[in-house]
Amino acid sequence: MSAATRHNVQVAGAPVGAPAMVFAHGFGCDQSMWRLVAPAFEDDFRVVLLDHVGAGGSDLAAYDPDRHASLEGYADDVVELLEELALGPVVFVGHSVSATIALLAAARRPELFDRLVLVGPSPRYVDDVGYRGGFSAQEIEELLETMDANYLGWSAFIAPVIMGSSDRPELGEELTNSFCRTDPAIAKRFARTTFLSDNRADLAAVRTPSLVVQCREDVIAPVEVGEYVHDQLADSKFVLIDAVGHCPNLSAPEELITAMREYLSP
Repeated sequence: MSAATRHNVQVAGAPVGAPAMVFAHGFGCDQSMWRLVAPAFEDDFRVVLLDHVGAGGSDLAAYDPDRHASLEGYADDVVELLEELALGPVVFVGHSVSATIALLAAARRPELFDRLVLVGPSPRYVDDVGYRGGFSAQEIEELLETMDANYLGWSAFIAPVIMGSSDRPELGEELTNSFCRTDPAIAKRFARTTFLSDNRADLAAVRTPSLVVQCREDVIAPVEVGEYVHDQLADSKFVLIDAVGHCPNLSAPEELITAMREYLSP
């Protein structure tokens, strides 16, 4: 089976030969999370949407508990997919954990990437000495234990918190439904892979120009985390958008599109 089939790749926009823009989703989501952002770039880019293995319309049989026990395994998936698609160096847009996956892949195979757009990135979610990740180790462990005990109940509780748009409850409901469409066993393992990872030391190896997009209020990745990623990357720009929550691709798509356009403009 091809990598494109495994990842349920969908391609739209500019014809073959145009620069490519690849969108990758965060934990518990799928490519539909980009529906308000990706079309804005179809006039100028060949737009590629994917589902990580275990999410959305991907091939669940391709999920490997050993390979996907670390974010490096997901980065391997991205490298294999970009090699197969052979679109030239791409603009890779990664939301949340996919931002870290993109950084790992770009450090390994920089020739595959033109620029990175990192939306709400976090190389480590757990607080450390001199570093604010947003959660204590105990909070992360409690979050994972709650998920293990009642995944659907956890999804219904946490999704509106992540979205942060209490004035638009339909967005929280959409994220809840996305979580609930994900295979619970895979989701629980991916959560541990995501929330227990520490990829801070990997940032120094990235030389790909990057845009770090941070929301002014985000319970998952505080502003300090975005600033840390920006400070650690050799060639990056930091943009703070006037948005609340961890999913500006749904809650503030126009602000995100504007930030991306300004960064990508010649």
